[in-house]
Amino acid sequence: MMKLAVVLCALVAFSECLHKVPLIKGKTVREALQEKGLWEEYRKQHPYNPMAKFYQSGLEPMTNDADLSYYGVISIGTPPQSFKVIFDTGSSNLWVPSVYCNSQACNNHARFNPQQSSTFQSTSQSLSIQYGTGSMTGFLGYDTVQVGGISVANQIFGLSQTEAPFMANMVADGILGLAFPSISSSGATPVFDNMMKQGLVSQDLFSVYLSGNEQAGSVVLFGGIDTSYYTGNIYWIPLSSETYWQISMESVTINGNVVACSGGCQAIVDTGTSQIVGPSSDISNIINYVGASMDQYGDSTVNCNSISSMPAITFTINGYAFTIPATAYVSQSYYGCNTGFGNGGSDQLWILGDVFIRQYYTIFDRGNNYVGLAQVA
Repeated sequence: MMKLAVVLCALVAFSECLHKVPLIKGKTVREALQEKGLWEEYRKQHPYNPMAKFYQSGLEPMTNDADLSYYGVISIGTPPQSFKVIFDTGSSNLWVPSVYCNSQACNNHARFNPQQSSTFQSTSQSLSIQYGTGSMTGFLGYDTVQVGGISVANQIFGLSQTEAPFMANMVADGILGLAFPSISSSGATPVFDNMMKQGLVSQDLFSVYLSGNEQAGSVVLFGGIDTSYYTGNIYWIPLSSETYWQISMESVTINGNVVACSGGCQAIVDTGTSQIVGPSSDISNIINYVGASMDQYGDSTVNCNSISSMPAITFTINGYAFTIPATAYVSQSYYGCNTGFGNGGSDQLWILGDVFIRQYYTIFDRGNNYVGLAQVA
């Protein structure tokens, strides 16, 4: 029956078969804490470690990114229980808070109650996820998961029993990882792998459009590409590793001068990181070039009046130039202007997060192991 539905999809208007999950741009942890006057204290206690999620053995990683703001709603169980999740292409597990968790972060978020689902199956397997600050622990279970009108049967997911304190400040309840099975904690099959296996998507790819608009417009599309979100060509870039969505980058230039990634570097396209993160020496170079300054907490600030005179930054990937203007890499708030560049420390890996993805409609193609990038419309 499922295969027939996919064939029918090909016959009717293609857009009708795109499974869209609208993403809401909510308050970030930074905004919530700034409003309470707690931001500086928090930053002192929890230094930002954007690379933490990419270097852990056998543990599904996630970092406390204070600027993450996009989340969508999924449901788990029969009858369905709803959760707000971050769709994270930098990790592979699905997990949500559970009724067995008494951490502060669980008390102010939706919690899954397995006893209220007739389709839930428990396992005795534990799950532990390290964060940039603290961790989440829990156990694994199976249930029906609904994402964007797709019903995935027997999806394995984590039910949290403890969560690190910073999660209490996040709008999202949990995480839905969209990277490869090879980095999944406890060997749990990722949601998109089950969608492919169960024949629930017409193409083995998903795509992401992040709107700069405060509230609406952002989406994750499962099983297709929507031409209304981009203009011009899609540039296809082969993956250099099938773990994260990792690609090779040739250089980062400003006004034709190489300012970073000299001689080439590796980059991960990650919806679950808000900034563009690079090695500290490269990031310092960029920040100096654009006339910003780095404060003691690793935030790079700039005079809001300077935005119009700041240069664009070009990332050359697979021979194609992807340019980010200052209006895209500087964010303005009541508290001033910050650049969207994060210090990754001594690590040589780059992360192209939401600052980059807002400029380029991004296609994550599992069928061919490519990332597609196209200028947003």
